[in-house]
Amino acid sequence: MAYRDFVSLIHKSTTRDYLARVTERDKAEVAELAVQFDYDYWDGSRQTGYGGYNYDGRWRKVADAMVDIYGIKPGMRILDVGSGKGFLLHDFLEACPGVEVAGIDVSHYAIEHTMDTVKPFVQVSDAANLPFDDGYFDLVISINTLHNLYNFDLNAALKEIERVSRGSKYLCVEGYRNEREKVNLMYWQLTCRAFYTPQEWQFVFDQAGYVGDHEFIFFE
Repeated sequence: MAYRDFVSLIHKSTTRDYLARVTERDKAEVAELAVQFDYDYWDGSRQTGYGGYNYDGRWRKVADAMVDIYGIKPGMRILDVGSGKGFLLHDFLEACPGVEVAGIDVSHYAIEHTMDTVKPFVQVSDAANLPFDDGYFDLVISINTLHNLYNFDLNAALKEIERVSRGSKYLCVEGYRNEREKVNLMYWQLTCRAFYTPQEWQFVFDQAGYVGDHEFIFFE
């Protein structure tokens, strides 16, 4: 298991007003909207989610780095657990023409609004019950998704990632290293169920038998 810095640069480039997230509108109200993972979360107000999640090419650098690090070649298979609107899958196709991609997301809205280039390869599904055969994928990734699961589903999802992978695995989840980062995370998050320190995350990984790579994003 290796620590990888794929997503941190994108995460750190975003400016966040933590206090506004809890003072401008009832945080519980907007969280109830966000956890539906429907329009409000993806394309509604910034208070309830992304504030409009549109393709801008920012994930291409992540796709390029993963293709290089994991030795992805045409014909290999990649699964994105929590694929959203398919932006990273699209960038994988451009970064390595001939690669096979697949994605799952719990959000019907996200799947319906997935980019046309990868829409045939995605489906609504649950991370804890992946609809694929054992050892089917050369690379399985999950970015900013698994921390949205309760611990029993999180454990199952990690086991499922191990099951469907025959090669490399990578996930990125939210964490905190001190009280300030914990408070900022709690202020900012809308859908997170798992609040863990890096040490606790390692315990969770070990319990599930997850041996792939990982990355944490922190709210500094």
